[in-house]
Amino acid sequence: MRKSIIAVGAAALLLLTGCQSAEPAATTAPTATADALSGEVIVFAAASLTGSFEELAADFEAEHPGVTVTLNFGGSSALAEQITSGAPADVFAAASPATMQTVVDAGDAAGEPEVFVTNMLEIAVPAGNPGGVEGLTDFTDESRTIALCAPEVPCGAASEKVFAAAGLTPAPDTLEQDVKAALTKVRLGEVDAALVYRTDVLAAGDEVEGIEFAEAEGAINDYPIVRLTESPTPDAADAFIAFVRGERGAEVLGAAGFSAP
Repeated sequence: MRKSIIAVGAAALLLLTGCQSAEPAATTAPTATADALSGEVIVFAAASLTGSFEELAADFEAEHPGVTVTLNFGGSSALAEQITSGAPADVFAAASPATMQTVVDAGDAAGEPEVFVTNMLEIAVPAGNPGGVEGLTDFTDESRTIALCAPEVPCGAASEKVFAAAGLTPAPDTLEQDVKAALTKVRLGEVDAALVYRTDVLAAGDEVEGIEFAEAEGAINDYPIVRLTESPTPDAADAFIAFVRGERGAEVLGAAGFSAP
């Protein structure tokens, strides 16, 4: 009988020990997963993505406390030139496939860029439209003060396309190196009108008014995103791209006026 009691006791102890050793693995696994990503992700992004990416970066950092997202905004062509010249960056989000292609051709893209949103042009005028601008034809009027994006940046290339489609030759007073600079001219009342993205008109709120025009449908901008080959934090960079292309990204970008590809 004594031997039977000892055997039963030993079996119970083994069973209890097995249960105790299994518990820590179940409780620590989620922590390991949550802390799997770490380091800095440097994102070069088109100026028109500023507000949306600032919000998404904050959300991503909250979800992954070990990761810091550093954002660098500007004209896509200037950003591409910086990347191909060796500037440290992990992710590139451009406002046109043509600009992205320069990075791909230089061998700096770690895979095939994917389009995550689209955007289109809209006429922006100061609140109250003091210049009385009604449409694209007013951009040919030399008596008005007009701002356009420079031809080498995506918003400028799109502008050239819509003017060609309309059979018009614009008379700009200033050519800006990114869309935010063109919008600033409108917000400050320095120009009567500018061609900017619809998302920029929405972001400016009551400071500007937007005027839609039919030719904009023929110059829709695709926005591609890619991880860069020299990224020292590829896992975190890929996770950020997935976040931008995921449900939260669609919500934030959609609210800013971007459309799904």
